[in-house]
Amino acid sequence: MRVNPFGGPVARAQFVLGRDLTLGTLLQRLAAFHGGGRLATEADGGDLTYSDAAARVARWAGAVARRVGPGDRVVLALANTYDLLLACLAVSRAGALPVPVNDRMRPDEVEHVIADSGAHLVVRDLAELDGGEALAVAAPAQPGDIAALFYTSGTTGKPKGAELTHRALIGAVNAGAAWPEYLRRDEAVVGLPIAHIMGFAALVGLGCAGIPVYFLPRFRPTDVLDAIEQRRSSLFIGVPAMYRMMWEAGAAERDLSSVRAWISGADAMPADLAAEFRRLGATATLPVVGPVGDALFVEGYGMVETGGAAAAKLSVPVVGDSLLPLPGYAFRVVDDAGDDVAVGAEGELWMKGPGVLKGYWGSPEATADAVTADGWLRTGDLVRKGMFGTATFAGRKKDVFMHGGYSVYAREVEAALEEHPDVLEAAVVGLPDDVKGAVPAAAVRVADDSELTPDALVAWAGGRLSAYKAPQRALFVDELPRTGTTKVQKREVLALFAEE
Repeated sequence: MRVNPFGGPVARAQFVLGRDLTLGTLLQRLAAFHGGGRLATEADGGDLTYSDAAARVARWAGAVARRVGPGDRVVLALANTYDLLLACLAVSRAGALPVPVNDRMRPDEVEHVIADSGAHLVVRDLAELDGGEALAVAAPAQPGDIAALFYTSGTTGKPKGAELTHRALIGAVNAGAAWPEYLRRDEAVVGLPIAHIMGFAALVGLGCAGIPVYFLPRFRPTDVLDAIEQRRSSLFIGVPAMYRMMWEAGAAERDLSSVRAWISGADAMPADLAAEFRRLGATATLPVVGPVGDALFVEGYGMVETGGAAAAKLSVPVVGDSLLPLPGYAFRVVDDAGDDVAVGAEGELWMKGPGVLKGYWGSPEATADAVTADGWLRTGDLVRKGMFGTATFAGRKKDVFMHGGYSVYAREVEAALEEHPDVLEAAVVGLPDDVKGAVPAAAVRVADDSELTPDALVAWAGGRLSAYKAPQRALFVDELPRTGTTKVQKREVLALFAEE
């Protein structure tokens, strides 16, 4: 029997759940694995057991199957509740491809996803899935088949649909089912968007581990702190901006001693803030490693293109700042020519593993740019190569920055700004921010006879972009700083704002 280094037997989970596990059969088999009466989610509006959740999925799958066929895309434009996860599983059980969209997206952005995916059905209200006969048997599917499309903004300015397989989206089964038995008595608090790959993967992983979820459809720092303190929850999963807001909301004055593990992702976590939360939690003990002093802090590394976390950094002394690939994943650190660099040198991180996307929907060119012929994903992130297959994160190679856990692609925002009739050219950067990580800001060149003001442009952009993408500051310039090859120097653009 192969034993996971975190202490649980992977072989037992694979035997019970089956190596042919798919999204459509996930809840049915988890009910058998954990016991149908076990709680999957707890909420003020009512609790839901694995058996109840599996029955709901089967019922909704029946409604979907009567309206679409195998492989058809179904856009789920629904509120961010636990039912969005179940709706995704229901669509998959019917043999179609779920396409969840963030309920913070603007209508025009949702319409782009609908058109680009060629959606056969758009579900905007769960009532559309009620009534009719349940689908007793899931539509045939293999783990390597495309299971869902998750859209992410591209550097070209248009969101792209990442084709993720069943294997990619339930890759947490091995790690989750192997979670130490004593943690299965615990509860996790989650307030992430489910249409974001981190939120989806977190709920699937917790479900596989048999850990009930107290799910908050909207993140509010005081609500999270209240939930942890009052319910004595043992796990919290969020992005760094959430931790910063919780800290500023008085986390240090709360009793959070029930928390065994804090989990973060989607952006780099400030080390000092992670240390503060570790001290607020309970002492964690890991198999082999033993007690790790304060609560465990886990930083996941991943993206839509890896189906969620593919590596992690643990707050364990022997690990330090090293990024460790999760089971089944491997790293390469390469130079601009694609050759491996020496230990200690910096280069671009390439990853290979079960979660790597099959491709971008309808875009073979973008797929070829992202994934090599032999399956290595070019992450666009810079790391320092470590010993024994590890790496240390150094920065982002792509022109992208994180705002509150969301990726903001500069070119997408620039293209939107340049649609204004008075804007000739725009350069967007992320200004450092203690809470959000970075906030969008734009240096803009406008027409000579324009009466547009920076504040008016910010307001105009706010009506056309999602809140996390819209520039919060604008600076009008005569010329944008450029290199000798006419490329805009983003570092100099940042300096312009520093001088303002």
